[in-house]
Formats: sequence, structure tokens, C-alpha cells
Amino acid sequence: MSRTKTQYLIVGGTSGIGAELANQLRDENSEVHIASRQTGLDISDEQSVYHYFERLGPIDHVIVTAGSSAPSGRVLDVDTLEAKGAFETKFWGSIVVAKHAARYLKQGGSITLTSGMLARKVVANTYVKTAINAALEAVVKVLAKELAPIRVNVVSPGLTDTEAYLGLSETQRGALFEQAKERLPVAKVGEPADVAMAYRLAIQNPYMTGSVIDVDGGALLG
Repeated sequence: MSRTKTQYLIVGGTSGIGAELANQLRDENSEVHIASRQTGLDISDEQSVYHYFERLGPIDHVIVTAGSSAPSGRVLDVDTLEAKGAFETKFWGSIVVAKHAARYLKQGGSITLTSGMLARKVVANTYVKTAINAALEAVVKVLAKELAPIRVNVVSPGLTDTEAYLGLSETQRGALFEQAKERLPVAKVGEPADVAMAYRLAIQNPYMTGSVIDVDGGALLG
């Protein structure tokens, strides 16, 4: 008798951490589905998400690594509409995915969301990212209770060397990463492969729910 393949969905899996996680999860016993704006799924559009899961059908594990480009700057200077747009994608998009995924998750299934170290590390000029990430970390605990026995967790990455920093010049990117290496206890910048292991822990550990998994090189230590 052939073994039923484990079905994974990675929302935001076309690049960065999501793409690396997809590579780590692929084997002969799994099928990994990738969704993002590049593939036609806009998580800020609830109808789009609803119809996506309707077409996809039963699923074992759903992971949201999709982010948003949140504006930085002082509260006095940030464009409020831009800030709301960032919330619409990362926060509300994650909630909408969880809402509609829950109807299709199989027994033993899980949902894993993504926050970020700014949820709990105070850095000036980052109030939008801070608020989004903190909101996700608070809500994931509520979802873990409401959706039980579906497990719901959130991974909180620190600085990770992904395509998100390609907008910087090579000199700027190099300086940013060098400063981080000097500051972080692990003396290195995170790689997508490092962070992907945290998502695998959330997916594979049946005794873990409502957890915030920090994988930030010790950035929160001070």
C-alpha cells in the first residue's frame, strides 16, 4: 500500500526563508505547495485566499513566511496609509490564511506564522514592524486555543541574509552584516537554512503549540 504524502503549503515560498524551507521539506514522502503574489495568491485579498484553499483541498501543514515592506521612520514622519498597507499584508494576511486554512487541515495539522525580533526588541524608527510582529505573537496564542487540536506557532527570525536586502548596495549590505556579526553573540548573520530549521521544529513537534520560537543569533539578549 502506498503511503499518503504529507501535504505542505508555504505561503511566501518563492524566495528567501520560504524557498529554503520548501527545499528542506521536499522528499519522496511529501508534496510542497508554494503560493505567493508571484503565483497569483494575494493574502491581503480574503476572497483570493478563500478560493485558493477551496481549490487546494485537505492539507497537513501551512506555513506563512510572506512579509511586507513596512515603512520605517518616526511616528511623526511615517505615512499612515503605508503603515496600514503593511498591516494589511503581513498581519491581516496571516490571519486570513489561518482562518481559511483551518477548515482544510488534517488531523495532526499545524499552522506556523512569522513575526520578527522587533516584536520585543526596542529599536527607534521601527514602530510599524514592531506593532505587526507583536500583534502576531499575541494573536498566535489565541489561535492555538481557538483552533485546537490544530497546533499554531510563530517563528521570530532575526537578521537573515535573504533577497530582502538586495535593495541595498553591496557596500551598505556588507556594512550592515558586519555590524551584526560584531554585535550578535553567535558572531554571524542568519542564513535561510538556519531559520528554516525553526519552522521544521514547529511543524514536526506534536507537543508544541502557542509558542514563539526565537532564532535571532541572540539579538534579544541585549
